[in-house]
Amino acid sequence: MNNINDLFNVFPQAGRVEWIGIRPERNVAVDVVDSVAVSDKKGLVGDHYRGQSGSRHVTLIQAEHLPVVAALLGRDKLDPALVRRNIVVSGLNLLALKDKQIQIGDVILTITGQCHPCSKMEAILGPGGYNAMRGHGGMTAKVVQNGQISVGDAVAVRQSVTQDGPGPAV
Repeated sequence: MNNINDLFNVFPQAGRVEWIGIRPERNVAVDVVDSVAVSDKKGLVGDHYRGQSGSRHVTLIQAEHLPVVAALLGRDKLDPALVRRNIVVSGLNLLALKDKQIQIGDVILTITGQCHPCSKMEAILGPGGYNAMRGHGGMTAKVVQNGQISVGDAVAVRQSVTQDGPGPAV
């Protein structure tokens, strides 16, 4: 039988990038893109955030949470642009990836923490929007290796980092 620490490192499948959005400026609509350059200095190139916080270059949300938030709001579906995250990922439990590295194309990210909703969710999603997003806001990540991310890319969980550097993608 596996011990609990072993179980933290077992994922049944790779995920997939379903959607990418960048926010060119604060308080403007999200631009939906098919691919984006990623920099360890600026996060997603063209996004207003520009890597201001070393632990929050990129925000990710789980595709499977969007229908949940929609249901909590009494809607049939929810446009990912409304939740103002950068990347929608399907097939992986993002919360289980805290402090782990993932690889998307040639980009390597370290998942740094939860991306809690802000008060804008109430205005954007309507009454109850903030509470609908609680627990479903996604995760933040730091860029470890530059590259390009495209819709359709696999999202692979990397092995734990060793003294020799990060292990191969799982």
